[in-house]
Amino acid sequence: MLPLDMFKTVVASTPLISIDLITRNKQQQVLLGKRLNKPAQGCWFVPGGRILKDESIENAFKRLLKAELGIEEQKINVHKCVFKGIYQHFYTDNVAGSNFGTHYIVLAYEIEVECFLNVLPKDQHSNYKWLSEKSILIDNSVHKHTKWYFQKEKNADTSFTNEN
Repeated sequence: MLPLDMFKTVVASTPLISIDLITRNKQQQVLLGKRLNKPAQGCWFVPGGRILKDESIENAFKRLLKAELGIEEQKINVHKCVFKGIYQHFYTDNVAGSNFGTHYIVLAYEIEVECFLNVLPKDQHSNYKWLSEKSILIDNSVHKHTKWYFQKEKNADTSFTNEN
């Protein structure tokens, strides 16, 4: 992790690369967490996080499974995860609250796991819930970037999703 001043310079100057975990249960509901931090603070969002400098995508994926879902890597078959595409997320704010936006290049992966809401980590999300795709699309408290993963017309070409 970078010191805050250095991280602010990075966020102000470059896109961040992250992984979003489209996490489904056996009923095909999707796990959402209510974000504690900017950007997207207070919105329902899929779990995920940044890839760190010198961290492979696979290691970041495993770290995020633990940090975001409390799942040890041996509890899930990483090779059964489905890559859903590359997305771009643009925000007008940032984690530091300064006067610049945040730009993420997001690698979206879909996984199926069983996890209990009451034992999920509370570092990034204050609360969790399972929702159907239909409910996600009509719920105004779900962030638009999460909705993109379930809007079929937007997923026609997931290699480049460029909406703001």
